[in-house]
Amino acid sequence: MIRPVSVNDAAKLADIYNHYVTNTLISFEEEEISTDTMLSRIKDADKNAGIWLVLETDSLILGYAYCTHWKARSAYRFSHEVTIYLAPEAQGKGVGTRLYQALLDAISRRPIKNILAIIALPNDASIALHEKIGMKKVAHFEKVGYKFGQWVDVGYWQMSLPEDPLVKE
Repeated sequence: MIRPVSVNDAAKLADIYNHYVTNTLISFEEEEISTDTMLSRIKDADKNAGIWLVLETDSLILGYAYCTHWKARSAYRFSHEVTIYLAPEAQGKGVGTRLYQALLDAISRRPIKNILAIIALPNDASIALHEKIGMKKVAHFEKVGYKFGQWVDVGYWQMSLPEDPLVKE
């Protein structure tokens, strides 16, 4: 089942996210976050009309995806960033595709023209997922992050949505 995030999900989402913080280059955070920090992020997104979804099976959250403003300045209001994190046991099982399809459906009902994903490189699985849903690589920044004693590149993937949000304003 895919559903909107609840404040009660904060601890599990923090657990999923912290796996990436402590074990991978995928997140550029270097210290685990608390449940309260995750709760604050959920509430912030809700306050700012963000979209957060979780995929749950048998009361177990297998992953989450969200869409938030890309940049704060008003001219960027039609461009949003999308992000996804899966529990390690959910990887390679279609969870990411299902979550992104639901997120794209929710995004299609909002005044959004472009979505962007920022991916720490290399990350073949994430690249494959984002390209599967129709995103294309539009930028590559070399050595912009430093974690675990190494420099990390970042790529931007983008998808322009077919609807023009200015027609809806």
